[in-house]
Amino acid sequence: MYKSSSSRVVPIVLILIVVAIAIAVLVSVGRAIFGGNSSQEASKVDLGSESLLNTAVDRSARMTVRGPLVADESFRSYQIAIDSSSRRLTTYSGYLDQTIESVQLGNNTRAYEELVYALSRANLMKGTELDGDKDDTRGICATGQVYEFEVLQGNSVIKRLWTSTCEGSPGSLEASVAQVQKLFTDQIPDAQQPLANINL
Repeated sequence: MYKSSSSRVVPIVLILIVVAIAIAVLVSVGRAIFGGNSSQEASKVDLGSESLLNTAVDRSARMTVRGPLVADESFRSYQIAIDSSSRRLTTYSGYLDQTIESVQLGNNTRAYEELVYALSRANLMKGTELDGDKDDTRGICATGQVYEFEVLQGNSVIKRLWTSTCEGSPGSLEASVAQVQKLFTDQIPDAQQPLANINL
């Protein structure tokens, strides 16, 4: 009698051990599969932040502001690009970006470093880049302004976020536009004059 009850318990214990091991393996595989995406997204965000704070010669930060969508003759936009050796403000007329006025000034690594750290603290890299049609700004906010912010390495965009003044088109940027825009425009003394000339 004792032998038969013992012989029944041993297979049950073995089955329970096998089930426990199988569950542990499934949980581990699940974490590896589903946890991988979140770590990839985090690394993408970190890459943007790291690139912003990198003050190497080939790094830069750029803001482009587009006005309301009107006739080609009346359409206006402007761009401010900053790197460790230069600061540039360019105003444009028309959709083919005909230059109206360009201001180019020198810069230095320390000044650039202060700017990019200020941009980082203002959450310039806060936001998730959109994909496909959701990231297409053509025709977006036809009656208002569209703001694009980019971190570049050479001519390659590392991360690009955008937003607009229209409620229905919030874009991907989650930072305060007014705060970030002021940090860019303050890098160009008397920037308000050329900006006033294009009425943006």
